[in-house]
Amino acid sequence: MRRTLARIAIVAAIAGCMIRTAGAQGVSAPQAGSATATLENAVLLTVFLRHDQSRPLSELNAQLAKQGFYKQFPPPGVEVVSWNVVMGVGQIVTLRFPANRIREVNRVLEDTAWGPYRTEFYPTYDYKSVGITEHEKAQ
Repeated sequence: MRRTLARIAIVAAIAGCMIRTAGAQGVSAPQAGSATATLENAVLLTVFLRHDQSRPLSELNAQLAKQGFYKQFPPPGVEVVSWNVVMGVGQIVTLRFPANRIREVNRVLEDTAWGPYRTEFYPTYDYKSVGITEHEKAQ
């Protein structure tokens, strides 16, 4: 749990820096409750949902249903960039949302995913265009 809280603090700090940097460049910070991610306020968050391998899948799925996981996750207005099952790990979900909604996203996961999953959070960014450009330059 300490690692999860530390990662959330890192994400919040990065989000705060992004908002301050955007504000310094003349772009206003997002309004509280903004449901739309824009270039000025969006963060990407990769969430590892590591499943509890000591319990059968049917039991995990029953607990997820009881806790309302699929009903509440992802919250409305949070974009799912990718959602993959990784054998032996669980699920890896990358989300895009306004930085000011990070607490809401975290809270939904705390309320609905804990038990069947152990959660890990990683702030991420899209590197695809940079990587492809670098690859093409190297050819």
